[in-house]
Amino acid sequence: MLLFQLGGFGMMTAATLLGLMVNRSPRLRLKLITQTETHSLGLGDVSSVAKLVLAVTIASELILATVLVLRFHFGYGLTWHEAAWSGIFHSVSAFNNAGFSIHADSVMRYAPDALILMPLMIAIVIGGIGFPVLFDLRDRLTSPRSWALHTKLTLVGTAILIFLGFFGVMVFEWANPKTLGEMSLPQKVLSAAFTSVSARTAGFNSIDFSVATRETWALHYLLMFVGAGSAGTAGGVKVGTVAILLLLVIAEIRGQPDSEAFGRRVGPSAQRQAITVLVLGSAMVMLGTMILLHVSNASADRIIFEVISAFGTVGLSTGITADLPAAGQVTLIVLMYLGRVGTITLATSLVLSERRMPYRYPEEHPIVG
Repeated sequence: MLLFQLGGFGMMTAATLLGLMVNRSPRLRLKLITQTETHSLGLGDVSSVAKLVLAVTIASELILATVLVLRFHFGYGLTWHEAAWSGIFHSVSAFNNAGFSIHADSVMRYAPDALILMPLMIAIVIGGIGFPVLFDLRDRLTSPRSWALHTKLTLVGTAILIFLGFFGVMVFEWANPKTLGEMSLPQKVLSAAFTSVSARTAGFNSIDFSVATRETWALHYLLMFVGAGSAGTAGGVKVGTVAILLLLVIAEIRGQPDSEAFGRRVGPSAQRQAITVLVLGSAMVMLGTMILLHVSNASADRIIFEVISAFGTVGLSTGITADLPAAGQVTLIVLMYLGRVGTITLATSLVLSERRMPYRYPEEHPIVG
């Protein structure tokens, strides 16, 4: 619990400070001007950023822990000591998108209980949405028009992914007697919603993924790979990255010269950085998949699920992790590290390495498609 508390706090602080460092770079004054005009994350010193991240973390976890402790004590008959330990542990785990539970079945035993799953979902979203978004909402909650483009893209993208995951799980698991099939309608809705929220790097499970349908696994490939917001406690290539690429595709289909959203234009440098992060992330997933296919006899769909779950630091599994050979488990460890740390450092290095060239080559258009 202490390790993923320190890890979550460190990643939120480090990613935010790296963003500030990028915006402070003398070589990137245009980015600083754009940031000021769009009311993005304000500049501040290290201590102020760390204090604000710490305050948000403690407040969120304390509120969630209080709700869980009361529910565990009065609803499940746990002693105050047991309820406090369970409530605090699951609160810290949920906010930091760690997904660890003190129960062998994760939170499957609480699948019918909205008073357990709903608070966990809220904590997962708050922790994973990203500190820049929380900062923006804190100052301009009642004036959505003044939100930064990053905030709008992250919130809209998050809502779409949660609904997509919820709808997909409901459809694919509705009649599966080993997951949602035997539940009542309210329980199905609750478990499907929780599964969708948790899939984007939290890693809790209220259903048994080892007996889920292959369609649900395929849906989770997307949800786990995308992840949640930038500078948050979640992993993946991030919602903002995918949103930028979708805007680029939409602009290309429409024949527009610029990618636009909410009255703002996305610069070409951000588009190149998003493409780079997505391509390199995909390459890591492909390489990890090939290694595991070589060292393991598990089916391809289970291996792909395992690899993407590791890259997105999700923690979900179809049940093959313990049976993988040492080489396969080391591969997953490397993927978890690269997926969590690599995407942040890569995105920052891409921005800081930008430079103006004194010349440009003649333009030519290779054949595409």
